[in-house]
Amino acid sequence: MPHRMSPLMAQSGRHGGAQRCPLLGVKRTSAELCEMSANDPKRTWQRPAWMSKGTILDPKNVIFLFIPDVVLGAGEAMRRREFIVFVGSTAAAWPLAARAQQPAMPVIGFISSRSPDESASAVVAFRQGLAEAGYVEGQNVEISFRWAEGDYDRLPMMAADLARRQVTAILATGGNPPVLAVKAATATIPIVFIIGSDPVEVGFVASLNRPGGNVTGVSLFTSLLVAKRLELLRELVPAGTIIGFLVNPDNSNARPDTAVMQAAAARLGQKLIVLSARTEQDIDLAFASLGQQQATALVVNTDAFFLTRRNQLASLEARYAIPTIHDLREYTAAGGLISYGTNLPNAYRQAGIYVGRILKGDKPSDLPVQEPTKFDLVINLKTAKALGITIPPSLLVRADEVIE
Repeated sequence: MPHRMSPLMAQSGRHGGAQRCPLLGVKRTSAELCEMSANDPKRTWQRPAWMSKGTILDPKNVIFLFIPDVVLGAGEAMRRREFIVFVGSTAAAWPLAARAQQPAMPVIGFISSRSPDESASAVVAFRQGLAEAGYVEGQNVEISFRWAEGDYDRLPMMAADLARRQVTAILATGGNPPVLAVKAATATIPIVFIIGSDPVEVGFVASLNRPGGNVTGVSLFTSLLVAKRLELLRELVPAGTIIGFLVNPDNSNARPDTAVMQAAAARLGQKLIVLSARTEQDIDLAFASLGQQQATALVVNTDAFFLTRRNQLASLEARYAIPTIHDLREYTAAGGLISYGTNLPNAYRQAGIYVGRILKGDKPSDLPVQEPTKFDLVINLKTAKALGITIPPSLLVRADEVIE
């Protein structure tokens, strides 16, 4: 019986010497089709002469993947299978190679004496500053948070952990203790602080305009307003009132600020008592002792732990009917009577901008310490009414904000 060709074989010209592939439009001989044995140990896939020299995804090459074996012939079918394995392995490597070429995302260490819940607005302001500098968390920068939640003893360990991670830059906020901890942990990682003290006086920078070293930041200079707060409080209470001064002995600002307050009280002829608190229970005891020492007004010193306990302080101020002045609006918004100091969210925004500039290559030593240009007097009239205090018109007219 004569050999009959199938229509597909007839179409492809698979008959005798030269054969034409109907899809690729090229001629190949039987010898070319079978030039490699599947059992040849030296067999490796090579680009056939007829294959496009462009990318492996060239249309002609893609067609090669879908030609039936019956059309290709034994040798070429074997090559096609090897080509498929080659394409698959190459494609799998593409994402890995792409990821390997991407630069590592910078990481910002964020260490604070405060707590995350009550610091939500501050973190929002910090992220806003970063965004103004061109950085968005999760897109081109990461933030690694460390919260001491008022326990200053945890700060050295947290700072050391950030240093071991070799973060790109560190924001140290919540008073002097976080800055001291970070400075002890690293002398090379750029540090941006937010503090209430004079950074030159406490030894964090060489000068405000040329900080030097790896540290710069934002100073609220709230400690420099200690005497001013005493003067403002005296306008609200009768003459001869004994005034208390509450400090956290674990904060390095306690001793110098106490000295400033005592000097101001002596100058004004004001009787002053100093109270200490480092825990929630200590705060309760401090308010109880005010009555025992016949003090009827209070100045709360700048301290991150006190800020985390502002709701507790406001409650105690109301319970004991103690007119109290603070350094930040956050206290007055929580129910405190009066505050005088700088805008805290704006300080976090400025710190975010500075961190962003450092990520872009600026050196902390070349970034002047940011200083406040305005101090806000905030009065809570609702609290004043509850305490039975009439705010003098001369004080009301000077207020930047009155909470009613």
